[in-house]
Amino acid sequence: MTDVFEASWQAPEVEVMEALRDWAVAFAELNQHMATWMALPTTDAHALGQVLWAASAGDPLSPARLGQRIGMTSGSVTVLVDRLEAAGLLERSREHTDRRRVTLRPTAAAQERARGFMATSSTEIAAVLHDAEPAELQAATAFLRRMVAAAAGGSARLREERA
Repeated sequence: MTDVFEASWQAPEVEVMEALRDWAVAFAELNQHMATWMALPTTDAHALGQVLWAASAGDPLSPARLGQRIGMTSGSVTVLVDRLEAAGLLERSREHTDRRRVTLRPTAAAQERARGFMATSSTEIAAVLHDAEPAELQAATAFLRRMVAAAAGGSARLREERA
């Protein structure tokens, strides 16, 4: 075990944390490749990826939610969204009864470019997912959701302590 973790952590717990770190590093590298593929700054590509994932899940983002996901202030998100909109990759829409609420949607061009990237970049990841047993995927999903909730709880607590 490394001294980064509490002495009370068991070796399997440390191994999980190290595997999650390794996944985060590998995923960040894929995001770097996506930025290059789309000829975007890394931050813009990361933001666009968040918008694409949210839209494909049927839960499109507002600028505020995008800012929370990528750790940017509202002013910085506005500038970023302006850039992506000017590049023809993102659209702001007002689809709520409260017309002040803005929803971010990827354009068809952004979706097409992202599909091209995913077809090139995710072959190995898709193979692992397709080879996994449904029970293994369900267990992994449940565990990862608990880890995300725990990390979100820690972040919320830290935000409150800073305020």
